[in-house]
Amino acid sequence: MPVTGAHPFRPLSTLLPRIPGLPALLKATALELAILAGHLLLYPSGITQERRTAPVQPPPDAPRLPPDGRPPVLLLHGFIDNRSVFVLLRRTLTKDGGRRVESLNYSPLTCDIRAAAELLGRHIEELCERTGHTRVDVVGHSLGGLIARYYTQRLGGDVRVRTLVTLGTPHSGTRVVPLADAHPIVRQMRPGSDVIEELKEPAQDCRTQFVSFWSDLDQIMVPLETARVDHPDLIAQNVRVTGIGHLALPVHPAVANGIRQALDLANPGADAKGTPNGLTVA
Repeated sequence: MPVTGAHPFRPLSTLLPRIPGLPALLKATALELAILAGHLLLYPSGITQERRTAPVQPPPDAPRLPPDGRPPVLLLHGFIDNRSVFVLLRRTLTKDGGRRVESLNYSPLTCDIRAAAELLGRHIEELCERTGHTRVDVVGHSLGGLIARYYTQRLGGDVRVRTLVTLGTPHSGTRVVPLADAHPIVRQMRPGSDVIEELKEPAQDCRTQFVSFWSDLDQIMVPLETARVDHPDLIAQNVRVTGIGHLALPVHPAVANGIRQALDLANPGADAKGTPNGLTVA
């Protein structure tokens, strides 16, 4: 007797195409897992702070040479991470020479975005003193971007930060993993938190220019658009990245090249308005 109705052992391959964008999601997930495995191997190398080499001081009567025209770049990692995440990005930013790139570790025990922003401010002041520059560029991944934005927008850091590039940063707060609310800094990254609400306040005089890279497959950003800088008073360009996830943003060569190009502009937030607002890497 013939069997009617749906077959109980219908091949999985006939079901997969019904899920929109599944191949891209699977590819991005596989890349995320590979990056995670590689980062776990590199993680111990980035636990300690980066060594700071003091420049050789010229004699007091020697003429002072102007510093290199490009501001130094400071890299700021994300939640429960360290500077080892920027190994490949750093290589891209320094490969043509002339650009000074440093990184800052904040403690994995950090429980307050405001306190981390104050630490960032002290380090930037020290960096400016060492290099002779009056302004710097900052690249922040995830939480690192939020800390840097709080410094520039709420603590007067726009005097020092020329350009802030953020990678997968929850500018409007993310709702991912509700159980993580046990950690106070995760609560500060939620929509409606005191920190997020402060960043919505007027900022007409903020001089920092923003470039935010946000991914359409970032599973840490809920909703995805939270990684955009949407503030009427800020000079910002939002670059949508197609085909990769959260962990790949500071690692993928196409994103790294996009960051380098943005930092090479005299006025990245404004000059980049005429450039494409999308980056397909898959």
